[in-house]
Amino acid sequence: MKVLLTGSGGVVGSEVAALLARAGEAVEVTAVTRRPNRPGETGWVLGAEAPPAELRAQHWDAVIHSAASTRWTMTKDEAVEANIRTTEAVLELADVDTHVVHVSTAYVEGQDEQPVPSAFGRHRNGYEWSKAECEDLVRTAHTGPLTIVRPPLVFGSRTDGAISRFSGPYTMVQALVSGLAAAVVGEPDGFVEIAPVDQVAEVIVEAALGTAPGIPAVEVIAAGDRCLRLSELIDVICRTLNDWRADQGLPPVEHPPFITTRRWHRFFLPLAGQHLSAMQFHAVELLGMFEGYTSMPEPFRPTRPVEAPAELLTRSVRWWAEAKPRHAKRLPQPWTAVPA
Repeated sequence: MKVLLTGSGGVVGSEVAALLARAGEAVEVTAVTRRPNRPGETGWVLGAEAPPAELRAQHWDAVIHSAASTRWTMTKDEAVEANIRTTEAVLELADVDTHVVHVSTAYVEGQDEQPVPSAFGRHRNGYEWSKAECEDLVRTAHTGPLTIVRPPLVFGSRTDGAISRFSGPYTMVQALVSGLAAAVVGEPDGFVEIAPVDQVAEVIVEAALGTAPGIPAVEVIAAGDRCLRLSELIDVICRTLNDWRADQGLPPVEHPPFITTRRWHRFFLPLAGQHLSAMQFHAVELLGMFEGYTSMPEPFRPTRPVEAPAELLTRSVRWWAEAKPRHAKRLPQPWTAVPA
């Protein structure tokens, strides 16, 4: 069986590559990434250059497309180039018998009501919008077997919290220690869906190596009824950080206050540009982007349930602290207003 994996250098892609490597000799894997740094990886800048000849010269039994930019600050043009054009390039390598496993996001459906008008309609950012466009693309352009995998915010593995790179939700963890998260924007009772990277990889690999579906299949990885609320998520992060800091003889990180989405946009954000430094205001903008992910009115309905999300979060934060001790040991500095 010949499997093509894109994005093998990413958080999810690297976990998928490691899992495929243990599948046995019957599975021949070609891993593609922009910057190959592991034996056997093929370099290809998807969408910006033609695929290498060796990728075009064979039939692929399965194509796992995990390459994507997950940056929330992309413009529409940037999102098109980073995610839509790359998906188009990958689909050109798939034929009618190729099982395409497309890695999307659980937030792809967006929401009808936005706290502020969005350039992306019912989607919060260019990442979500482009992944929705990509789902439409793979459904219409690929006539063969298709599985769409939708993970939420991705944390470390279930066993020890390990992850190849700290990005996305780990920004919030670091901000709590540095003091940049002077407050958490979101509804304390809102739901926050997280998933372990190893489970996400397992769902992807099981789809690729299993029986191809007769009709497009969608796998949603989420905790559902076990989903954490925002207040619980912050409690777990602070408690885990402070347990680790106590072992180091350091003072605890204070639990930040919550600012509801409505108050944030009506009162706090308009004043932030006047009274904060440029760096503080940039931090405010970045942390404010989490509000849609930390204030969900209801959890997702999973096809692949996430068990014990609080335990997963504890292991992940502990792993981050052990891997980033200089950051985890920081003493938060209180914010000060910029003199007029």
